[in-house]
Amino acid sequence: KVLAWRVSNTMDVEFCLEALEEALAQHRRPEIFNSDQGSQFTSPRFTGVLQRAGLRISMNGRGRWMDNLFIERLWRSLKYECVYLHAFETGSEMRAGLTKWIGYYNAGRPHSALAGQTPDQAYGAGEMKRLAA
Repeated sequence: KVLAWRVSNTMDVEFCLEALEEALAQHRRPEIFNSDQGSQFTSPRFTGVLQRAGLRISMNGRGRWMDNLFIERLWRSLKYECVYLHAFETGSEMRAGLTKWIGYYNAGRPHSALAGQTPDQAYGAGEMKRLAA
């Protein structure tokens, strides 16, 4: 389930911190935070928020490929089902398109890994053991 998101054309940590803080404030806290090793996610500011929240951090690396599998699959789906199909010309068009797709992903799209439920159904029922961020 996508809990919070932002889009930016920079590699700055600020937009990632905003999404992380929104997700932590509005949703149940996961046991583990999975991400890649991008500079935004490895910055002391970002990892500090995770550590202060008591979350274990797992980044893809040697022997950790399974930890990041779900988020990589989300990115693949987002790119092939939304981004590559639309010629977004402005940031606001892209934001609107992503908002629509993520809404569908969370509330309208059944997932085989969730026994045919949408992430909203599974998350609301408390059946998701780990959350993707």
